[in-house]
Amino acid sequence: MSSSTPKTEVIMTLSAIGETHSRTSVQTRDVSTIIDEPEIRGGTNRGLSPTETMMSSLIGCTNVISKKIAHKMGFELGEMDITLKAKFDRRGTMLEEEVEIPFPSITMDIEVDTNASEEQMNAMKIDLAKFCPIAKVLRGSGVEIVENWIVNPL
Repeated sequence: MSSSTPKTEVIMTLSAIGETHSRTSVQTRDVSTIIDEPEIRGGTNRGLSPTETMMSSLIGCTNVISKKIAHKMGFELGEMDITLKAKFDRRGTMLEEEVEIPFPSITMDIEVDTNASEEQMNAMKIDLAKFCPIAKVLRGSGVEIVENWIVNPL
């Protein structure tokens, strides 16, 4: 295998320090981030909460994988405007009772400029469901993800 061929399986390594009851500093590669709670929940509001971090991962994965698919299929996807709304049953995080599916539904409104045909967009959406690892994990745990695409021709 040549050194330019990407590995198909890798080990991701992250390290973290739980600085306070609500704030965690996370490092991976040469980047770091803070996961924190809002002040109303005793945090310092210096970063996204753990659940917001997970939802932002879904948004980021949707952007990256959609654009990879579009490139492979030979069309352009411009800047994507994504709005996510998640129904969140917080009883588990409040330690009231175990919740089987804390996020029963997630809706993403995705607006994008593209030169893709309707057929190409439909094929891209099918591949996105196959290849976005964050969406696959969420769907596999019982979360319903609805994507509402608003497509503007280039």
